[in-house]
Amino acid sequence: KFGATVTIVDEDTDEELTYQLVGEVESDVKAGRLAVNSPLGRSLIGKSVGDSVDVATPKGDKSYEILKVKFA
Repeated sequence: KFGATVTIVDEDTDEELTYQLVGEVESDVKAGRLAVNSPLGRSLIGKSVGDSVDVATPKGDKSYEILKVKFA
């Protein structure tokens, strides 16, 4: 959901990432703000803890598992 903070884990590297889903204008990946219309942002919308999402990236397909969702 827009405004949610989502913690995900890269299923290949076990790296945990935390992002707040924001509008395109507010997005800043380095600051942890991910645009809802980005490929990863779109894949997270409507998902729940425990779900896996697949995202096509310039470096190839990536799979993430959703660990935590927090609504502000």
